[in-house]
Amino acid sequence: MEQKLPLPPFNLETALQKVQMAEDAWNSRDAERVSMAYTVETEWRNRAEFINGREAVKEFLKRKWSKELQYKLKKDLWAFHENRLAVRFEYEYQNESGQWFRAYGNENWEFDEHGLMAKRFASINDLPILESERKLK
Repeated sequence: MEQKLPLPPFNLETALQKVQMAEDAWNSRDAERVSMAYTVETEWRNRAEFINGREAVKEFLKRKWSKELQYKLKKDLWAFHENRLAVRFEYEYQNESGQWFRAYGNENWEFDEHGLMAKRFASINDLPILESERKLK
């Protein structure tokens, strides 16, 4: 059986660890690595897109990072309870035309007993920025 430590129920230390692990994985921009943190049947809402299943997550991430160049992410734990985490985040990227953006958002995560994310609901807003306004490098 697949496991992704730490396992729920989370305490402050393990919740922070889970968030840092997610940040590190997403900053790798490795769709295969990131997708392995989710259940095979994971359910996502990312902006207005609904994604179901690990394979669909992998394809979504490949598309995302082919358009969001020089992607850099910072996640912060907002709250936790048993097998759920709430996270706020910001990330920066450059599109194919060279325009920089900072995206702000919130995610709600629910994990199964094996520490795999079964549900991810993300609300995200993008703000065009100048390269000189970048905070995440």
